[in-house]
Amino acid sequence: MSPARSDFGAELRRRRHESEKSLDQLAGEVYISKSYLSKIERGLATPKGRIARALDVKLHAKGELAALLAPVPAEERNGDLPPSPHMDAVPWSFLLHDGGEGDFTSHGPLAQPPGRAPAVVARSIITPASQGALEESVLPVFHTLFHEYRRLGQFSGPGAVIPLSTAATATLRGLGRGAPRAHRGAALRLAARFAEYTGWMWQEAGDDRAAQCWTDHAAGLAEAGGDQELVAYALLRRAELALYQDDSLATIELARAAGARAQGLRIKALAAQREAQGHALLGDEDACRRALDRGADLMHEPWARADGAPALGGTHLPDLTAFVTAWCLRELGRPEQAVALLDAGRDAIAPHAARARARHSARLALALIDAGEVERGCAVAESAARDVVTTDSATVRTDVRQLRSVLTSRSRRAVVRDVLPVIAASLSGNPVPHASGSSGD
Repeated sequence: MSPARSDFGAELRRRRHESEKSLDQLAGEVYISKSYLSKIERGLATPKGRIARALDVKLHAKGELAALLAPVPAEERNGDLPPSPHMDAVPWSFLLHDGGEGDFTSHGPLAQPPGRAPAVVARSIITPASQGALEESVLPVFHTLFHEYRRLGQFSGPGAVIPLSTAATATLRGLGRGAPRAHRGAALRLAARFAEYTGWMWQEAGDDRAAQCWTDHAAGLAEAGGDQELVAYALLRRAELALYQDDSLATIELARAAGARAQGLRIKALAAQREAQGHALLGDEDACRRALDRGADLMHEPWARADGAPALGGTHLPDLTAFVTAWCLRELGRPEQAVALLDAGRDAIAPHAARARARHSARLALALIDAGEVERGCAVAESAARDVVTTDSATVRTDVRQLRSVLTSRSRRAVVRDVLPVIAASLSGNPVPHASGSSGD
């Protein structure tokens, strides 16, 4: 155990004594056992990010306590990642060669005898007939496909989207390579958008390595195509990966770098919001609110991409500012305020946007339970669990695991016992049973 992690327990005990709280009292406030809290104080256990932040908030440490837990080194973190789903989710691949040729390769069980190498089943050369055909006929089709793939990603798992967006990226890269240098930018910029979305789908599939690889590839394509805003947004995507790994310092650093590099108001606003989330992880409410205010001001300014490209960042949550603010407030120990913001936007989510609805519902359920509205929180948690099965979202499962944790400590209540099997089934990918609907204690 590193010195910083050992210091956490000693500082926790000092602050608890200073606040005149007993082990029982503080353990109850953060929904852990007295024995586990005692182990943390004695340096025999290291709390995870949520518990460390909750302890920080309850002891009014303003992030100083949580900051003593250094982020888990990347090499340790990656060791816990699930195996890459490449072969399960993508039964074929598309390899684009330098000359513009492309090989479709099948990995399916019927493509070749056991023990043989994957078979190249088709070869093509991507060469647009003319620049006029590229910009007037071909690229509009891919713009439409991009919108449809993003829509598809809202109500299906990433395994359905990754092969499609991968092929589109490769095809557009080939089109850009085959076009005259003066006209290749449009194809490469659109290829970068598909690559960035492919990276997001890999993150949703639970493979952070693949997500990072595709995000870096998107940045390279954007640089080649002259899209500096997407280069800045790639930094923001890396900040999001850090956020879901509970690495608050990297989240803040990468978000600030994205905001500094961005020229447009939207990316600057999104960067400020991501920075606010990093400060919320640290428990620094003042810095968090300053970043939230800056992001809200920027988001309300008129903006539009000059090239007519689709908006960068999520578009399926009707009020992203309210959602991020609620996310931060719940992390800072203000669940009632988070509930008020999330309740206001719940009905505005489009019916087809199951992924956005799952993310919103999971955060609302967490805030409701923290605010003491356990029965309603269980109902919303069941909705989130069902949407997780539909969308196979690794990022939403992170919140659903938190739901399981906070509800397990309240399992004396019948409504909680009813919903826990639903949550367990959603996390394991099994068919989700219906809760019995009991609401008594």
